[in-house]
Amino acid sequence: MSTPRLLLLEGTPREMGRAHGRALGEQIRRYTAERVTLAGSAAWTGHSLGRDEVLALAQDCVSEHESYAPDLMDEIAGIAEVTGLGVAELIICNGFTDFIDLVYARGGGAKETARVEDDCTAFIVPDSLSADGRGFFGQTWDMHASSAPYVVLLHGRPTGAPAFLAFSLTGCIGMIGMNDAGIAIGINNLLGAEGQVGVTWPFVVRKVLQQTDIEDALACITGARLVGAHNFQLFDRHGSGINIEAMPGHCAVSRCGAQALVHSNHCLTTETVTRCRPRAAASQASSEARLGRAQSLLAEGALTVDGLMAVTRDPVICVRGEPPLDMQTCGAAIMQPASGRLWAVQGLPVDSPYAEYSL
Repeated sequence: MSTPRLLLLEGTPREMGRAHGRALGEQIRRYTAERVTLAGSAAWTGHSLGRDEVLALAQDCVSEHESYAPDLMDEIAGIAEVTGLGVAELIICNGFTDFIDLVYARGGGAKETARVEDDCTAFIVPDSLSADGRGFFGQTWDMHASSAPYVVLLHGRPTGAPAFLAFSLTGCIGMIGMNDAGIAIGINNLLGAEGQVGVTWPFVVRKVLQQTDIEDALACITGARLVGAHNFQLFDRHGSGINIEAMPGHCAVSRCGAQALVHSNHCLTTETVTRCRPRAAASQASSEARLGRAQSLLAEGALTVDGLMAVTRDPVICVRGEPPLDMQTCGAAIMQPASGRLWAVQGLPVDSPYAEYSL
């Protein structure tokens, strides 16, 4: 694997959703079925639920999504119309890692789950550390290795809203991206213990990509009733960077200074740590090691896009899947909002070259 498929979506939300469904329908159906099944698995959520129970819980979230982003739900409806899937199924497919926080909480919790999907390492490089004076956002994108074939890069040209590029998965409306107003957003999964009926994270990502000001983008995160826990990073063409550890009911916000702002998959503030569910020791050690390694690699200054690609290929940060968990770096993206350029790779960055795209 190397270059992500590029899918052009343009027009109204419904038209964009239909185009997505027509282009990738079989893969969307397959990937959605996998995610719905996993959402009822004790290995992922701490207890077992039947398919009907899982879908009923997702259905409870539909009205929250419609209130938060009715246009994006219209896009989902377009995907559903073409693929024959239900909107509730597609909410699970889109927001799986948030949704399992909800299933976990409804089951009364557990000491830890056998499986987690959270090996991403994300970073904001301020303008002062960039060789050309224009900063970057970058991250690896880690998940179960079976997800790698479903990676797609969406080039969105929505009617009446900023154009965008979004790293995503088939059937999902966007997971990492940048718009032509110069706002970039990326994510790390967190393990939340207090999942609630609400809005899943890809809808937050896409709503951010509708904004033209970073403070408005921040409000899309802090003002959302979130289903589960996620860390978001925002970076804009003016060099402003923000990290948000976003939990249901609480957000911890920090802003980028002279040093690179790095985040992996464990919370760094007391208020968010107390809202996390237990993490396996190996998972915690991996997150801490990746955080420390990225901070070290990004401390020197005069950073270039080639240097940042090398960061994503570092053997501590680039995770190769191993049984039984098979968690792997399934792609990576680097964005420079000031120039409108995005570099992306599908699969392990250490095995494949990046491709460059422009807004």
